[in-house]
Amino acid sequence: MGLLKFIIVGAAVGYGISYITKKGPDGRSILDDLTENAPDWFEKAKQYAEDAVEQVGKTVKTNVNL
Repeated sequence: MGLLKFIIVGAAVGYGISYITKKGPDGRSILDDLTENAPDWFEKAKQYAEDAVEQVGKTVKTNVNL
């Protein structure tokens, strides 16, 4: 049974890699799009984290001053 699971998982991983790296009609793959957009997503996530920390800081200051 373990060998069958190993074969199924291996086939799924192989298909996934093939799907992600397959070039579309525009000559780009999903992986190309992900690697190109990753820096922008990182900056957005960084800004979101900074805003969240700022809001928590304001909430803490408000609750401490009560």
